[in-house]
Amino acid sequence: MLDMLDTVPLRSRILDHAEYYARWSGLAIGLVVAQGLSTLGDVEFEQRVVFCITAFGLCAVAGVLLADALTLRPQEAVRTASLAPRLVRNHVPPRMGPLIALQGVSLVALLAITAATASVDPDRIFSTGKVLHVTCNGMRAPLGPWPGLYYSLPMFGALAVATPTCVWALRRIADGPGEEQQRRDRAWAVTGAWGLLVSSQQLYAVLMVTVSLTETGCAGALGALTFWVFYPLALLNLFTVGWSLVTVVAPRAVENETAEDGTGSDE
Repeated sequence: MLDMLDTVPLRSRILDHAEYYARWSGLAIGLVVAQGLSTLGDVEFEQRVVFCITAFGLCAVAGVLLADALTLRPQEAVRTASLAPRLVRNHVPPRMGPLIALQGVSLVALLAITAATASVDPDRIFSTGKVLHVTCNGMRAPLGPWPGLYYSLPMFGALAVATPTCVWALRRIADGPGEEQQRRDRAWAVTGAWGLLVSSQQLYAVLMVTVSLTETGCAGALGALTFWVFYPLALLNLFTVGWSLVTVVAPRAVENETAEDGTGSDE
């Protein structure tokens, strides 16, 4: 009997923190999977980095979704109807949410442009889209590694799986039961996980484009575009990666800090 009394509180504590364990486990598993993919000897370095980033982001998303499923919700005997509908935008981060959504759109646009401009080799259809050919001093010169379809297909696949899943999760959180703070914490965690996937992929794609355009003197006007567009974009994505990682680990802490900043500015 004494053992049962000791076990019940422990079980309750584990269930109360199951969502945190699931989120942290998703990140830990992502690191393990990325470590395993980094040792693939038959795959070139750039493709291994793509696999590692994509796998880590997907594991983070999976951990957050599992955490949301394990979150304990209060039993509501009577649910009163509210005249104001619950909107997803009222639960996601007010500043970073739109920014991450914009980064997702820009990532798709960037990958579509690089896939369309990549050089196509009909004889090597499965490894095509790895370089960009430009004319330099009257001669064609390859620039690479270029994020064409050879590198961007795993990114497109990850976005196609994670994006509708996270949108469904946010909609479910907004419409579901629970306290307002709890729903916000869950929505922030989902936003952070998707932002981690998007910003890490865009950061690497931008770095690939930057290296390709600056490693030779044949970039021309594209070199200036790199300085004014891709360098700031890389810094922005680096910031988003850090914010998203912290938000996945502790969404309430990030939200409280933002709320304190907003209160201080109002004063």
